[in-house]
Amino acid sequence: MFSQFAPRVGEVGTTAIYKDSSSFKSWATDCKIIRGYQNISIPSGGYADVGDSLMALGKAGEGVVSLGDGGIAILQFNTPIKDANGPDFAVFENSFDGYFLELAFVEVSSDGINYFRFPAVSNIDTVTQTGSFAYTDPTKLNNLAGKYKAEYGTPFDLADITDNILLDKQAITHVKIIDVVGCIQNQYCTRDMNQHKINDPWPTGFGSGGFDLDAVGIINQQIVDVKEFELQNVRIYPNPAEDILYVNLPSTNYSVEVTNIIGEVVLQSENKSNTSSLHLYELNQGVYTLIINSNGKQKQIKFIKQ
Repeated sequence: MFSQFAPRVGEVGTTAIYKDSSSFKSWATDCKIIRGYQNISIPSGGYADVGDSLMALGKAGEGVVSLGDGGIAILQFNTPIKDANGPDFAVFENSFDGYFLELAFVEVSSDGINYFRFPAVSNIDTVTQTGSFAYTDPTKLNNLAGKYKAEYGTPFDLADITDNILLDKQAITHVKIIDVVGCIQNQYCTRDMNQHKINDPWPTGFGSGGFDLDAVGIINQQIVDVKEFELQNVRIYPNPAEDILYVNLPSTNYSVEVTNIIGEVVLQSENKSNTSSLHLYELNQGVYTLIINSNGKQKQIKFIKQ
């Protein structure tokens, strides 16, 4: 009835990537953790507490941080991820046998503000709750992290995400991992792209509960020089914006301008500090392009005026 997806490590057609593969060019260099409860239905039981953010940095296989029910990890990289042929990065969990699978959604951002989720699918039956240490069939899972056993990454291809003006697939700076609450009760469940409940081991009411993040490895990365890398790290907010758009810059030696959809310059600013405030009061609602120039380098970011 349902489409079948790639199988376990070692089986024909698996997409798992071993941690020592030459495919990996670099690894996450910064991580922020927002813990979830050990058991979302019993908040008094406290939060997951195994590991810390350092465990998610560097190469896979050197420790994990447990997210708990609905917990979040936000990872950054010294060089941005780019969309190229095949998978662009991989997420590692620590399943001990490839049968006990704790899952997570994966989202990406090119500005650290607007995140876009991979179209996750779970065709696991939801008539009976998957028990705390029960098995899960990976051939019924797609675009969910945690599909493979420890030291084997689940790959993600940026081409799977629908294009959006707020996402630059050639300059992904942030990857967000969000634990799937595998409970099939309506008040606690999480759902895939088809609004199907995701059934994975639950409850896991202990300190190592929830998704155990090991690492995120980059396969396709955007190689840039120092000045280009500074431009890659420019942040704008809010986006969409109403009256004011803020632009965070790495130094003061930048000029900023805004163009409309036909390329006309409608705003200009010489940066005098690390944050520029662009007043949008006189602009009509629509899509605009922010252009940042510095020493012959340029970065363009689209934004929406509400």
